[in-house]
Amino acid sequence: MNSEIVTHADKTFKQVDYAEKGLRNREFVRCHFIGCDFSKSDLRTNDFEDCTFDACNLSMANLQGVGLRNVVFKDCKIMGLDFSSLNKFMFSFSFEKCQLDYSIFYGANLKKMRFSKCSLREVDFSEADLSASVFADCDLLGATFVGTNIEKVDFRTSTNVILDLDLNKVKKAKFTIYQLELLLLKYDLAIENDLN
Repeated sequence: MNSEIVTHADKTFKQVDYAEKGLRNREFVRCHFIGCDFSKSDLRTNDFEDCTFDACNLSMANLQGVGLRNVVFKDCKIMGLDFSSLNKFMFSFSFEKCQLDYSIFYGANLKKMRFSKCSLREVDFSEADLSASVFADCDLLGATFVGTNIEKVDFRTSTNVILDLDLNKVKKAKFTIYQLELLLLKYDLAIENDLN
């Protein structure tokens, strides 16, 4: 197999179908992917730097060893991805209006990560460092937080935030008063917002 790296710089890829195909030994710099299908693709050993993915499908793609530096995902379907296997030295990205359900961020360093208007149902954040991250208008139904650092994380505009405060680092995490009932669910408390 040819291991020579092929570099693509300042290119736009529109409506390209990579579904269930192998794409290896590529380096993408300042590239823009629009409406591309990477579902179930083998993307191992590729690097993406300063790239944007708009309305792309990356569901169930193999990202083992993939580098993502300053990558933005917008309106993408990214279900069932294992982000814990990414290249730890090229690991910075953000998500806006993405569907990330069933993805895995186990043990990932996600400090100051931004998730905006995303569906994060059944996502595994166990052992991850999410400190100072923002979850803006996200749905976290069934998301797993165990041994997770959520210090200074802003959950105030998100829904379905259920986590065990005893099993996570939570200092200065931000919640609304309306989220407290779900956070204290395990204690079976009768929480009322009216004193009458």
